[in-house]
Amino acid sequence: MDMKLEVVVVPVSDVDRAKDFYTRLGWRLDADVAPDETFRVVQVTPPGSPASVIFGTSVTSQTPGSAQGLHLVVDDINAAREELKRRGAEPSEVFHDAGGVFHHAGTEARVPGPDPQRTSYGSFLSFSDPDGNGWLLQEITTRLPGRLDPAATTFASAEDLASALRRAAAAHGEHEARIGAADENWPDWYARYMVREQAGTELPS
Repeated sequence: MDMKLEVVVVPVSDVDRAKDFYTRLGWRLDADVAPDETFRVVQVTPPGSPASVIFGTSVTSQTPGSAQGLHLVVDDINAAREELKRRGAEPSEVFHDAGGVFHHAGTEARVPGPDPQRTSYGSFLSFSDPDGNGWLLQEITTRLPGRLDPAATTFASAEDLASALRRAAAAHGEHEARIGAADENWPDWYARYMVREQAGTELPS
């Protein structure tokens, strides 16, 4: 049975302030429902994310600001930082971890700058919402083998699909140069490339 992460609940003290903050980041407002004056549910979704974030009144007993280590994945950590700055999120500088695997809690063992080899999964930045709920961005450019099911390839947006097509087109051009001829079966080759790239398995040559 598939079990897909759908919603993360974030505790906030001021619902309208949190709504303004997250929508200002460009997160889609999915719902703002208040059946009565003691219960309100606001749902927002980060761009390209299959999972959403909920906050509101009487939706959690957690202390506002106590949610930490919430992760968002991007494919360009520097570009993501500039966008967060432009939208008023006050992100940290980009960093990598001294241990080289994931990152320590808090700010312990942070080394300034992206991972020196720009290894996928190795570069991070952090920011907080007005209550202090802590978010981290992690740069992932190539998935580890087995991380995704190659039989269930999906793209979160038209932009993601277009980027995958461009990468496949560039790789296919190199493929045609190697074989010294036009490849009439390029749609099949594109499909194999895009599925394998997303699944983190060996790419076609």
